[in-house]
Amino acid sequence: MATPRRQRFVYAQTAWMLGSLVVLLLLNSLSMALFFATSFVGFLVVVELTAPFDVAPRWRSRLRWVVLLGLVGLGYVLVRRVLEILPRGLF
Repeated sequence: MATPRRQRFVYAQTAWMLGSLVVLLLLNSLSMALFFATSFVGFLVVVELTAPFDVAPRWRSRLRWVVLLGLVGLGYVLVRRVLEILPRGLF
């Protein structure tokens, strides 16, 4: 059974992702890369805003791996975008 804190975390992340999806749709700039980037930034914000002050539950320690994988994915997206901007013959 999920704890209230875990449910609050999941609800906040879901709300952030839906909000970013709606904003990207309204701006007519929806792409997988932008959605991933905004969702990951939201994930980091939600992780920090819902962090407990005293004792961290065991499920929160597993979030470090998700953050690490997200940073790798965000790095990949950023490198691809930079390579799209640079002239062809440079690399």
